[in-house]
Amino acid sequence: MRDTLGREITYLRISLTDLCNLRCTYCMPPEGAKKLEHRDILSFEEIEEIARAAVSLGVRKIRLTGGEPLVRRGMVDLCRRLRAIPELRELALTTNGLLLPEMAADLKAAGVDRVNISLDTLDPDKYRRITRGGSLDRALAGIQAAKDAGLTPLKLNCVLIGGFNDDEIADLAALTVDEPVEVRFIELMPIGDAEGFGPEAYLPCEAVLERLPRLVPVGDNGGVAERYRLPGAAGTVGLIRPLSRCFCSRCDRLRLTADGQLKPCLHSGEEIPVRGLHGADLLRQLERAIRHKPARHGELSSSSRSQATRDMNQIGG
Repeated sequence: MRDTLGREITYLRISLTDLCNLRCTYCMPPEGAKKLEHRDILSFEEIEEIARAAVSLGVRKIRLTGGEPLVRRGMVDLCRRLRAIPELRELALTTNGLLLPEMAADLKAAGVDRVNISLDTLDPDKYRRITRGGSLDRALAGIQAAKDAGLTPLKLNCVLIGGFNDDEIADLAALTVDEPVEVRFIELMPIGDAEGFGPEAYLPCEAVLERLPRLVPVGDNGGVAERYRLPGAAGTVGLIRPLSRCFCSRCDRLRLTADGQLKPCLHSGEEIPVRGLHGADLLRQLERAIRHKPARHGELSSSSRSQATRDMNQIGG
């Protein structure tokens, strides 16, 4: 199905939970997420019903997000149920990776195709600071578990933060030299708890190109990342620029929150409820969300906040 601007909507991101086993400073408040009652979040039966309706309208890719999706009990079974939807072409997952050593093989067996893993630094102390207590060793073990299980092609998401990890650009990009992974530098977005960062933190991805002049462009794979490669590297470097180079004209996604709201745009305050709807009513609401996709989000900068009314952990990125 196409929206009013002719964009084909083929991608649904589903947040399974607001909860996370980390508390990244740009994602959620220091005290962590307020735990919702079980009755307040979508059941797996409801998620499957919404997913099937979305696929009937043309969605071909589903990504499970959080918070941290792997903390949702029984989510491997949900993956198995979603993978059984006949016209779904790709089932993916975004995770911090900490639980992958125990779960990667089961996720692959359940039908998950690949994962994106958050990795903002290669320094154990800085990782502990940005995640408020996380273990870099555990995250790296999760990355290895994903590779071993075949949850590939693997993408590593790095939120680019001036004064924090901009001195690691070369080291993070070097992860692509010997391994067929994509390290994706993502501009920090002024949403939710990211308001605590000063103007210097909002570093444009142009800084990556300036510090790595040997990067050469490679073909577009249809996503939002601009892709580059170091000479002779097995993998690629991606740049995602929601602030400095708006890619809204290529947006093909809807987002479903854990409590059953459809977001036509990450940075809009508009939310369209779908919980409790079935059959034709559910399809009409999905179609409404697609029609309500804006041409683009508002200006984003250190002084221009996102209009989203939730923290990132409540949306799923």
